[in-house]
Amino acid sequence: MDPLLDFGAKSAIITGAGSGFGAALALELAKRGASLVLADINAEGLQVTEAEAKAAGAKVICEVGNVADEAHAKLLVERAQQVFGGIDIAVNNAGIAPAPAAIDQLDAEVLDKQLDVNVKGVAYGLKYQLPAMAAKQGGAVLNVSSMAGLGGAPLVASYAAAKHAVIGLTKTAAFEYARQGVRVNAICPFFTQTPMVMDSEFSTGSVEELDKMLGRSSPMKRIAERDEIVCVMLMMLSPKNTYMNGVAIPVDGGMSAL
Repeated sequence: MDPLLDFGAKSAIITGAGSGFGAALALELAKRGASLVLADINAEGLQVTEAEAKAAGAKVICEVGNVADEAHAKLLVERAQQVFGGIDIAVNNAGIAPAPAAIDQLDAEVLDKQLDVNVKGVAYGLKYQLPAMAAKQGGAVLNVSSMAGLGGAPLVASYAAAKHAVIGLTKTAAFEYARQGVRVNAICPFFTQTPMVMDSEFSTGSVEELDKMLGRSSPMKRIAERDEIVCVMLMMLSPKNTYMNGVAIPVDGGMSAL
């Protein structure tokens, strides 16, 4: 296997692994030799990902839980250490999106949920992942932010606030742990064909309609396919990618070039 994409002997934690980016990334890492600790609040989806990853030859541990619970973040690292001897990769992917609403209609409960899942879920993950990686003198963390974390996001202010916070956490962690050989980066996808978008209030269930409505701000005039984002995630996590640290990479069909 090309060493650029050889994840043999690597162990990875992936949150939000029951669907979307997390499920697809788990399968791609499984094909490339990684052992996996998979987590999601969705037990049924997690079982499907587990079965697919095992069929691809991976050793897999699954834990159902809420990333907003600090004890869950600690458990994932402990399980990786117990079974696989440590962690080399962590992907803080779990997230939720709110129903669209103007900022003057911001709801306290919606804001709390965004901060709990999208911010605390990453912060608690980092709290336990980073020391575990530092103990091995190396590792790679990838936090899933959004284009909403790089600029304004009309009608989803709470989501934008949370995803901006993810980038702040990413840059801070990257600086604090660089000397221990731990890289921390964020990926910022545009609208993508994942359940979060396809099942949202923006969606009519038609990719063509979503391309027309949500893709119009991208120079490519379409939203992303899931695997287009996952390919970039793989490259950011590559064992040969050793000097990329503290960056938030947009994957947006050229939107950020405007």
